[in-house]
Amino acid sequence: MANATKEARASVKYARLSPNKARFVLNQIRGLHVDEARRVLQFSRRGAAEDVVKVLEAAVANAEHGLNSDRESLFVARCWADEGPTLQRWRPRAQGRAYRIRKRTTHITVVVEERE
Repeated sequence: MANATKEARASVKYARLSPNKARFVLNQIRGLHVDEARRVLQFSRRGAAEDVVKVLEAAVANAEHGLNSDRESLFVARCWADEGPTLQRWRPRAQGRAYRIRKRTTHITVVVEERE
C-alpha cells in the first residue's frame, strides 16, 4: 500500500438542476487544484456552479478533517453528475390538452485527492 492515494468525497442528492447543466460545470474543474477550481466556479455564469462549489468545499473539508490533509495539496480527482428522479408536472395547453413538464434532479459527487 505504498502507492495508496488519500481521497475524500462529498455529494449532494436531489439537486434541482439538470444533469447536463451540472456536467458542463464539472468538466471545467476536473483535474484542477481546489483553489483554481474554486476560482473557476466563482466567476462562472452558470447556475449549477453554486451547487458544485458547495460540494467542492464539503469535499475539501472532509479531506482536511478526515485525512489531515492541507488544502495546498488537494486536487479534484473525479467529479460526476448522475441523474436523479424526475418530477413530472402538467401544463395546460390549447383545446384541453396537457403537456408534460419534466423537472429533473441531479446527484453531484466530487472526489478530491492529495498530490505532491
